[in-house]
Amino acid sequence: ASMEICETQLSPPAQFPMRKAYVKFKNLKTEELYCTYGKNADETDCKPPPAGAATDDRYDPSVLTKCVCTAGTECATTIGDAGVASVASTILVRIAMGTLLERFGPSNVQSGLMVFGAIWVAASAGISAPWNYTLIRFFIGAVGAAFVTNQFWCSLMFAPNVVGTANATAGGWGNLGGGVTQVFMSLVLFQPFVDAGMEADTAWRVSMLVPAVLFLICAAGLKLLCWDTPTQRRYSVAETGKTQGASMWDYVEVLKDVRVLVMIMQYGACFGTELTMNNQLATHFRTYFQMKAGDAAALASAFGLMNLFARSLGGIVSDFLFRKIGFRGRIWAQFLALFFEAVFLFGFGSVDNSQPWYVALAVVLCFSLFVQMAEGTSYGIVPFMNTKQLAVVSALVGAGGNLGAVIAGFCIYRPIDDDLLPFKVHAAYVMFWALLSVCYWWPEYGGMFTGPRAAAVEEGKEQAVEGDKA
Repeated sequence: ASMEICETQLSPPAQFPMRKAYVKFKNLKTEELYCTYGKNADETDCKPPPAGAATDDRYDPSVLTKCVCTAGTECATTIGDAGVASVASTILVRIAMGTLLERFGPSNVQSGLMVFGAIWVAASAGISAPWNYTLIRFFIGAVGAAFVTNQFWCSLMFAPNVVGTANATAGGWGNLGGGVTQVFMSLVLFQPFVDAGMEADTAWRVSMLVPAVLFLICAAGLKLLCWDTPTQRRYSVAETGKTQGASMWDYVEVLKDVRVLVMIMQYGACFGTELTMNNQLATHFRTYFQMKAGDAAALASAFGLMNLFARSLGGIVSDFLFRKIGFRGRIWAQFLALFFEAVFLFGFGSVDNSQPWYVALAVVLCFSLFVQMAEGTSYGIVPFMNTKQLAVVSALVGAGGNLGAVIAGFCIYRPIDDDLLPFKVHAAYVMFWALLSVCYWWPEYGGMFTGPRAAAVEEGKEQAVEGDKA
C-alpha cells in the first residue's frame, strides 16, 4: 500500500467498476460478492439486476478489502517481479562464489556479504516506488549467496559419513531465518511500533533498520572469531587436493558433467521451490483466502519454520541410507524427497478457498517437509560429485536453486493468470527432475540400481593410502 500499487489505489472501484480483479472478488469472511447478482461467464462485468429491481446496484465496493492484490493485478506483478529480481541476483553471485571462496576463504567472503547486505537492508527503509523496491530487492538478493559459503564451509569441517547431516542442519537453520523473519518483522517489530502510535507507513520503515544492525554484528563475529578449517585460520586450495588456484576453466570442466547439471536443476526444483513459496504464500493466503496480513504472514512462516528440523531430517536420512546400502542410499533419498514434494505441491494447488484455510496449511506443512528434505539430501550428494572442485560444484548447485525460482517465477507463476493452476504446473516440473535421478552413477559409488565397480573401489583405496603417506 505504501507504493500505491494496490488495484483499489490504481483503479478505484467507483471509477473503474468493471476491473477483472473486482468482478472475480468474493469476501471470504462475509461470503459476499462484489457482483451482487453474479458475474458474466466471460468475467468482463457483473450481471445486471433482475427485472423489477429498484436500483442498478450490481456492484458492491464495500466488500472489497483495503488492498486488492490478486493474480493479474499490477500489485501482484510488481511483487512477483521483485521476487524474481531478488533470486536472479543471487544466481550471479553464487556462481562467482566458487572463485571467491578459493581466493579469499569462507570467513572473509561471508563477513563481506553480511556488510553488503546491511547497506541495502537499511536502504529498503526508503522504498517509495516499484522501481526502487525491485532494485533494492535485487541487491539484497545477492546476500543469498551466503548459502554457498555455508555448505562449502561445512564440507571442509565435517567427515564424509556425517557431512549430509552437517550440511543439511546448517543450511536448514539458515533457511529457518525465512520463516522466523515472517513472524519477527510483523509481530515483534511492525505491530508493536504501530501499537506504540506510529503510522503503519513509518513503522515498517523503522522495522527494516533492526535487521541491518544485526547483519553488521554477524559480520564482525564471522571476521574476528571464525577459522576456515579445523586446523587453519585461513583456507588454502590444497585442502581439497588442488595444485592450482581458482580459474574460470574450472567452471567449464565441472559443467561438462551431466550429473552436475542434473543436480543443479534438481536443487532448483527444491530450493528454488522454497524461494518461490517465500514470495507466493503470504500473498496467496492474504488475497486468495482473504486473511489479515499478520495472520497470512504467520501461516506462510510455517513453511519456512519447517527448516527447524526438516532439512536436517533429509541429511540424516541420506547419511542413514548411505551407511545401510552404500551411496545408492543417498540417491534414493534424493529421489523420494523430490517425488513426494511434487505430490504435495500438486495437492496444495488443489485446495480452493471453499475449504477452510487450515486444510491448505496442513498440505503446506507436508509439502514443506519434503521440500526441505530434498534440499538436505541434495547436499548429501554434492560433496562427493567432484571433490577437487568442491567450491565450484557447491557454487553452481547453489546458483541452480535460485535459477529454479527464476524459472518458476517467469515461466509458471507470472504467465498463468490463475490462483491455483501455477502450483499444479510447478508440481509437474518438480516431478520431471525427480525422475532424472537415474542419471546419477559413478564407477566408485554406483547408481540407483547398481553398486560400485570393484576395480574403482580398490583404486580409490590405493589413492587414499598414497594420500595418507604423503
